[in-house]
Amino acid sequence: MSRVRGWCPSAWRPMAAGDGLLVRVRPRLARLTSTQAQALGEAAETFGNGLLDLTNRGAVQLRGVDEERLPALLGRLSATGLIEADPARETAVPLLVAPDWREGDDTHRIALALAARLPELPPLPPKVGFAVDAGAAPRLARDPADFRIERGDTGDLILRADGRAAGTPVEPGQEVDALLSLARWFAASGGAASGRLARNDQPLPPAFDERVRPRAAPARTGPGPHPLGLAVGLPFGRIRGAELAELAAGPLVTAIRVTPWRLLILEGARAAVDAPCDPALLDADACVGAPACPQASVETRTLAARLAPHIAGSLHVSGCAKGCARSRPATVTLTGRAGRFDLGWGAHADDAPAETGLSVPDLLARFGA
Repeated sequence: MSRVRGWCPSAWRPMAAGDGLLVRVRPRLARLTSTQAQALGEAAETFGNGLLDLTNRGAVQLRGVDEERLPALLGRLSATGLIEADPARETAVPLLVAPDWREGDDTHRIALALAARLPELPPLPPKVGFAVDAGAAPRLARDPADFRIERGDTGDLILRADGRAAGTPVEPGQEVDALLSLARWFAASGGAASGRLARNDQPLPPAFDERVRPRAAPARTGPGPHPLGLAVGLPFGRIRGAELAELAAGPLVTAIRVTPWRLLILEGARAAVDAPCDPALLDADACVGAPACPQASVETRTLAARLAPHIAGSLHVSGCAKGCARSRPATVTLTGRAGRFDLGWGAHADDAPAETGLSVPDLLARFGA
């Protein structure tokens, strides 16, 4: 079955969900100033149902927005610099930036240059995205992106096409030119038909010789002290707007970095934050499920929270076969179908299941939960 999952919402092009409109905000360079974070939290409480979700592409989604209140919300977001005032300038291309950048380093430099030149891109499929990950070692290797600028094992920066084991060295200052060139090739070589760069079976242009492998990725950042301040874990990437505003107003907090790992990094924070999060919930993937999503036939996150501590490996609980919460196979995959669950092992949500028609009590008993 096809794994093409449609389009990505934005602020100016929200998506209807079971709990109202879903409005997505992409923080510039993965960073919200303290003022912006407080404004975003207040907007979620005022114009939505108060819930905010972090996505695996480093965006923040406001949920439960009423259509009649959307114009006022967009005005508030625009006034605080969270979105572009001109809808035509609000890019639909996901730009994932390693959130541990520091001002003036390679990640910061390249991300600023790429953001300024996104209008030069050719038309691309709706799910295509870019990762700027130019620190000492790749932080975003396990996160979704089609075009990656990252550190090679030679110490040089490389441009790597997703799905390829190695990339091509790029000269300092030429990274964005090389990326735009590869994006144009992708569009001209059948990008619309393949949908994603990893599914494009055309050989790369000769200039992209794929001779340098990326450096090994370090262990993923977890909750606790961080070189920039303090990392706070969010179960399933969800936080209430009031809680976000409270974190942003905390002592010494100057900004909040948004990660694709269900973590917020509080810049400047030193004191512990009372936001306990079971590590198993940071590793478990579960979409919002029913009733928040009209395509889901099952509730997902309560079940995932109960099962996660009992699963050896990764867990994915999906409300339907689209599998929005996880694009990679999981050790245990549960997919909603007509109010019950299909069970797969090492599978995507839309793979043929090993078992079907399982109830919640069936699954709790099966995994000793």
